[in-house]
Amino acid sequence: MKIAFITDHIYRHGGIEKVLAEKANYFADILHYEVIILTTQQEDLPSCYPLSNKVEIRDLKIQYDRTKSYLSLKNIGKVRDHFIKRKKSLQVINPDIVIVSNFDFDFFWTPFMHKFSRKIKEYHSSQYVRQKQVSLKNRILGKITHYIESKYDALVVLNKDEQVFFKSCNTVVIPNPISIPDFESDLDKKHVLAAGRIAPVKGFDRLIDIWSLVVKKHPDWELHFYGEDYLGTQSELEKQAKNLKIEKNISFKGITSKMTKTMLDYSLYMMTSHTESFSMVIVEAFSVGLPTVAFDVPTGPRNLITNNLNGVLIENNDIQGFAKEVEDLISNSSRRKKMGEEAKKRSLYFSNENVMKKWANLFYSLRTTNTGSEDGY
Repeated sequence: MKIAFITDHIYRHGGIEKVLAEKANYFADILHYEVIILTTQQEDLPSCYPLSNKVEIRDLKIQYDRTKSYLSLKNIGKVRDHFIKRKKSLQVINPDIVIVSNFDFDFFWTPFMHKFSRKIKEYHSSQYVRQKQVSLKNRILGKITHYIESKYDALVVLNKDEQVFFKSCNTVVIPNPISIPDFESDLDKKHVLAAGRIAPVKGFDRLIDIWSLVVKKHPDWELHFYGEDYLGTQSELEKQAKNLKIEKNISFKGITSKMTKTMLDYSLYMMTSHTESFSMVIVEAFSVGLPTVAFDVPTGPRNLITNNLNGVLIENNDIQGFAKEVEDLISNSSRRKKMGEEAKKRSLYFSNENVMKKWANLFYSLRTTNTGSEDGY
């Protein structure tokens, strides 16, 4: 079977890039599929995450200006070239399955290209914002989006709560996969971890407020952030920590491509995002036995965390309640370690073996469904 992934690039650190590499490697090395990653602007850079030598990358070299809107004058003139090259690339490769991983122009025209392949759109972020599309512009875009989605053979979402945001009946729930490591944290380090893009959506300003309460009782503990800075958010967070006089208890560690090994130096993971459809970092934390404290926001954490078993869910925006649970887990090592054991057990559900069976079953069902001519397979 020949699988083609479509995305803009795979050279930067990010959840889409990491999961795409995980799946591509498994498809190529374990299931022995032919796997091609079709990028728009890889710029001859290597993949951020390791790829099997059996996985091929083909780049269109469109070179959009990523600091501007795709509809800006500087970018709009490149759309025709993008369309022509993408159409030709699918004709040349002749894939059985096409998976659109990102959300740009490829999302809109892929269902109408290369009629002999089955098309899948996968979603990596929560579609909760669709409920707030009240402006005329957003309502029109929403109708267009729903129409395009109906033309895909399948829409893959990360948890069952996401399905309510789609009008099409072609949604399939498949969580993200992870390679389960054979090591675990001893949960005895006086370090707490938070990770993700250093951006407003991650709610790290709330976490700093929480930490300012925690360190009053546990001044020897530290909070470490991992992630890439977006729009100068990190400097604002550093100012906030300084104003609260806790800058010595907080560190920004930048990015790492070895998160699970890095987690061995931590005893707890905290997540304060405003929305999450599926937090890969929570699953990574689980895989090394780290319990997690998270706000119960739409729609992801509640699908990963079983409250008071492998972590703790806190009512959204309850800063005091969040701090109290963190304080208790710091003070109560037996509770922390019991949750860590359950977290490790929970991570097995998201192992490559379990998740990839779901993908293989989806591919089989799409290929055996009579949606058109079988010529070209």
